[in-house]
Amino acid sequence: MKGRLDRILSACGLLTRTEAQAALKAGRVTVNGLPARDGSLKTDSDENAILLDGRRIGGDGFVYLMVYKPAGVLSATEDRHGEQTAVDLLPDAYRRRPLGVVGRLDKDAEGLLLITDNGALNHRLTSPRHHADKTYLVRLDLPADERDEAAFACPMDLGDFVTQPAGLERQGDGRECVVTLREGKFHQIKRMFAHQGKTVVFLKRLTIGTLRLDDSLSPGGWRALKKSEIELLLQET
Repeated sequence: MKGRLDRILSACGLLTRTEAQAALKAGRVTVNGLPARDGSLKTDSDENAILLDGRRIGGDGFVYLMVYKPAGVLSATEDRHGEQTAVDLLPDAYRRRPLGVVGRLDKDAEGLLLITDNGALNHRLTSPRHHADKTYLVRLDLPADERDEAAFACPMDLGDFVTQPAGLERQGDGRECVVTLREGKFHQIKRMFAHQGKTVVFLKRLTIGTLRLDDSLSPGGWRALKKSEIELLLQET
């Protein structure tokens, strides 16, 4: 729904127009995590995350956020040792919701995280049975070659588990590659390259299924998913 924020709030059936104005003035409403007090603000409840008392207005009621996780930040919603997590990068309005991180990244890796309270979608996207491909930009200490491509394309025995076939596309002199996985075991890409005698020096996730990291985001940045992005994710699962 597009239009003035106060009209969107009253059209949802939870508030009258007067109650919507009062909720705005009381600071009970956020748009994309930021406090919104101006009822005349033009917005779109399908494209933007509008929350009333922490509850999503419009769409299917769930929150879907794209986060560019920096290196050094945990792919988690909380940490008992006090380390910074991906959810700590978000405004307070989102921390009251039961959010989950889709597809965890190693602490020293960076790139795309999907954070949502849609538990069913989270499960489907992370289940190998549904084959939601994930792509990563990788930099190595030594150039990858044809033997690495062949090894990645076949199941690789890493001792405690055997990988599914993966994609390896070399770029330039081979020190930079794009890797495609259908799974995401702990340190998997690092272990696969170590199996081939190479060390990963940089790792960045680019995509989860149809969702691609927004080039306009910097490390630590985030935004709500667009309606079209949400629909594609739901369709593919």
